[in-house]
Amino acid sequence: MEERLDGGNAGGAVRVGDTVRKPAAPWTPAVHELLDHLRDKGFSGAPRAVGIDERGREILTSLDGETIGNRRPWPRWVHADETLDQVGGWLRAHHRAVADFAPSSGAVWRGGGRWEPGLLVGHNDAAPYNAAWRDGRLTGFFDWDFAGPVTAESDLAFAAFSWVPLHARHVVEAEGFTDFAVRPRRLRRFLTAYGWSGQAEDFLDVVRARIIAQAEGIRGLTDDPVFAEMVRNGVVDSLDRAVEELDGFTVT
Repeated sequence: MEERLDGGNAGGAVRVGDTVRKPAAPWTPAVHELLDHLRDKGFSGAPRAVGIDERGREILTSLDGETIGNRRPWPRWVHADETLDQVGGWLRAHHRAVADFAPSSGAVWRGGGRWEPGLLVGHNDAAPYNAAWRDGRLTGFFDWDFAGPVTAESDLAFAAFSWVPLHARHVVEAEGFTDFAVRPRRLRRFLTAYGWSGQAEDFLDVVRARIIAQAEGIRGLTDDPVFAEMVRNGVVDSLDRAVEELDGFTVT
């Protein structure tokens, strides 16, 4: 029996027993190679790639835990201070696990790009809507479709943008976050959990650059129905608004 899973921009994911299945895509082989590497490293915070079923769908193991799906506002655990520690620690462990991963030549990634020394293959979308949570602990992150070559700082920047959160106010208010005065403290805590050695003030420049690139990338990929829908739904406009608001953000 198949159970359709809610959430996500693309849809199409279903649960079959203890697996998740969704349509395979040109980037699926590269993502599975990455997940196999994480498995071999003993990294438990990601699903395992099982293969392709008879209907051409990729098969992944299912992470145990509660997910956000389409709920608004988001569950309280999303914005708990302790969650910042866990997400920062997860990202640090992930980056360590992929530090020696060199994807196959010709690997195709959904967001484009090509791996080269100095880059790592990050999740690129380690946001609350892709997290699984069980008994007060982060189980890990699913939906690795946007994994691809990136700097560690850029991958960290998007996670901070999502969890601190540093997105536009109207977006995070709808998600249930309204205590904007504590965001500088939350940013410092998140960076400490990850082990960022630079200054929080300088890190804001990394966040700004990542979000500008994110918006430009979505605009440039509107031949993909998912990205075209994101543009129509105002996702890119909200990213632009977030960049404007970051110009007035200070870490004190």
